[in-house]
Amino acid sequence: MPYSLLADVVVAVHVAYVGYVVFGQLAIWLGLLLHWRWVRNPWFRWSHLVMMTFVGIEAVLNVTCPLTTLENWLRTRGGVHSSGVSFVGRLLQNLIFVDATPDTLAALHVTFAVIVIATFVLAWPRPFRARKGPMQQ
Repeated sequence: MPYSLLADVVVAVHVAYVGYVVFGQLAIWLGLLLHWRWVRNPWFRWSHLVMMTFVGIEAVLNVTCPLTTLENWLRTRGGVHSSGVSFVGRLLQNLIFVDATPDTLAALHVTFAVIVIATFVLAWPRPFRARKGPMQQ
């Protein structure tokens, strides 16, 4: 499989990650207003919290996202520089990368992480349910 195609797959995963965090937060707020039970699902809420906390920690520590690092490595390995990104790769990158200074991006990531954490604390998810095995019935 060519490196450029693998790099595009990594960008697609990155877009899915960002989409899950951003649209997940919007869905949580909307769901809380409309009393949707699923927005308190512990699997959804804990995964959402962990994913955004990871991004916030990266921003505080000034660490480049591992997905960005992997994409750049794959493109370089395939002999493609950032200006030679495929159409699909460029389209996907434009969905998640904004033209801002690194400090501004870090501030946005940290602020969003704080919002996610605050929402988690203020609207706690349901507890995980213990599954009953055949011997516990």
